[in-house]
Amino acid sequence: MLYRLGMRIGVDLGGTKTEAIALDDDGNELLRERIATRRDTYEAVIATVAELVAQVEGVLGAKGTVGAGTPGAISPATGLIKNANLTVLNGRALDCDLTEAIGRPVRIANDADCLALSEATDGAGAGYRTVFAVILGTGVGGGISVGQEIVTGPNAIGGEWGHNPLPWPTVTEGAGPACYCGRTGCIETYLSGPGLSADHARTEGVDLPPEQIAAGTRPGTAETMDRYFDRLARSLATVINLLDPHVIVLAGGMSRIVGLVEEVSRRWGSYVFSDQVDTPLVLAAHGDSSGVRGAAWLGAGG
Repeated sequence: MLYRLGMRIGVDLGGTKTEAIALDDDGNELLRERIATRRDTYEAVIATVAELVAQVEGVLGAKGTVGAGTPGAISPATGLIKNANLTVLNGRALDCDLTEAIGRPVRIANDADCLALSEATDGAGAGYRTVFAVILGTGVGGGISVGQEIVTGPNAIGGEWGHNPLPWPTVTEGAGPACYCGRTGCIETYLSGPGLSADHARTEGVDLPPEQIAAGTRPGTAETMDRYFDRLARSLATVINLLDPHVIVLAGGMSRIVGLVEEVSRRWGSYVFSDQVDTPLVLAAHGDSSGVRGAAWLGAGG
């Protein structure tokens, strides 16, 4: 099988599904495939990715460059995966093992970094020099792209704003809920989908899924959403104060809450250390496809 000039294959390795996409040199989608992630063992995960890449290339009859987005990052200290909620990956040389299984170099990055690269390349952040990309979903992640290059930093945690404390906590917020990272009051414990549900349960004594709370029709849900908007405004204001990105792009299930962009943009001026805020807050142009598209651009060298 010959290489196809300009074909880029991206793989988004998730806890429940693994998705692959093939793009041409202009970013046009050639093929997309998805299979369930066999997550019981590390070897099964490697086999899942290799099988999916082979499936895509078999249909297209050609090989391409390969990049993979992962729930975690490569530790600069060990060269092994750390901080992955797909825990069988932690402590393993994922890039080396994927390279061996697929038979060519595989470049990997955190899934939020892939989002940032995707949106900076040909999405809502295209044309902006500095892009801060946010995932609001079952967790809270972030990635930074400058000049269409991912900024990971020397500790491989560039953009990991979700595990900073919620800024300017109120008296009632106090130290905040416990986080799986071992600390309390992390932004993720408030702004993730489970965090929204937990906040509503703490204040109203009722367990509701995030989508029902966001609808705002049940008792107390409007108040819960008011707190959510304010917390997101505070959290993104600290990003602007520190990084001052040219655009902030939102993705993930929570980003689709009706009115979220407008509410946060209206509120964050109270927290940003400036007399005006010109930072655009926008939704990801490629939606749920941004991560896998970013992995494809990643494989071609970013």
